[in-house]
Amino acid sequence: MPSDDALERLASALADERRALLGHDIELLVRSTHDKLDALRRLEAELPDGRGERLSELAEANRSNGALLARRRREVNWALRHLGRAESAPAYDAQGQAQQLQARRELAVV
Repeated sequence: MPSDDALERLASALADERRALLGHDIELLVRSTHDKLDALRRLEAELPDGRGERLSELAEANRSNGALLARRRREVNWALRHLGRAESAPAYDAQGQAQQLQARRELAVV
């Protein structure tokens, strides 16, 4: 059944995405995200009947991966702020466009 195949592809892509997030594997993350989006497009085209429970499980896995990704993003932003490479809040220029302040901070005095 095509929709069962799409569900299994989605499950596999979500598992790969989680492994990539936990292992800091950028290439696997890009590949698994592509596979996930492809599986979702297939599911949209042919919605499976009677598979609501499985779809709910996969939605929860996707939310869990989203939480991992948000945590990684916060860690990177924290590190950049403490290295003096990014401000915690964006600034607006004269045209009203949001910009990150690029403040430089000396890390050592020579």
